[in-house]
Amino acid sequence: MGLITVNEESCIKCGLCAEECPKAIIKMESSGPVEVNPDGCIACGHCVAICPKDAMDNVKSPLAQQSAIGHMSKLSPQEAKNFIRTRRSIRSYKDKPVEREKLLQLVEVASLAPTASNTQGISYMIIDDKEKIEAIVEEYVNWVENHEIYGKILNGITKGYRENKVDTILRGAPSIILALADKNFSHGRENSIFSLTYLELFAPSLDLGSCWAGLLEICARSEGSPMLKLLNIPEEKQITGCVMVGYPKYSYKRFTERQPVSVTFYQE
Repeated sequence: MGLITVNEESCIKCGLCAEECPKAIIKMESSGPVEVNPDGCIACGHCVAICPKDAMDNVKSPLAQQSAIGHMSKLSPQEAKNFIRTRRSIRSYKDKPVEREKLLQLVEVASLAPTASNTQGISYMIIDDKEKIEAIVEEYVNWVENHEIYGKILNGITKGYRENKVDTILRGAPSIILALADKNFSHGRENSIFSLTYLELFAPSLDLGSCWAGLLEICARSEGSPMLKLLNIPEEKQITGCVMVGYPKYSYKRFTERQPVSVTFYQE
């Protein structure tokens, strides 16, 4: 077999690997699991991870590279909800650089996010140089001022920057993290959204705050964006997402509520 290897002595022929394969590349026979469509494998690793006897191995998701979950303390529903709610859009940051070790931890967690058919395909650029971030803001304002549409829509932002040096683009954040994908990658944007959402949820555990840099994205994702040259983005890549990261200047004492949930159960 070219894709999967089965330890026949350990395999109990439970069929879980075949049952849980999302692409049906594994079939159970009397002798055990066999691969039937190896080219369809998306490297999700389900077949290896679910095997109760460590009998399954997969070239695309090797057993040796999977770590045992073991016993883990499970968050209560309320604890899990509170964990999610600790993420806020932080727009005021301390004048303090973020340790690169923490920035790397953020992108490592981002890479664990679910992606369309496990395509992944997202790389990251971390910018933590203060002068470069200031140059990004300046380039952004120049771009907006010369844009036929955004020049009018975002006039207040550019005016505040020119007259009072008020940065409402990157908010004085000491770091920004860009998501990048190949130009011909159809899932680049959605995968970036998943990944950067994971990053934002994880940030408070490192005492960090984050905020989606939507204004910068308007420019960065536009045709012929000056950000591509400014940041030396490779020709084959595109910017697919951006978040600000830093230590929050202020702490919040309460959770805020969202609009009432609108939900229905389908009925004939």
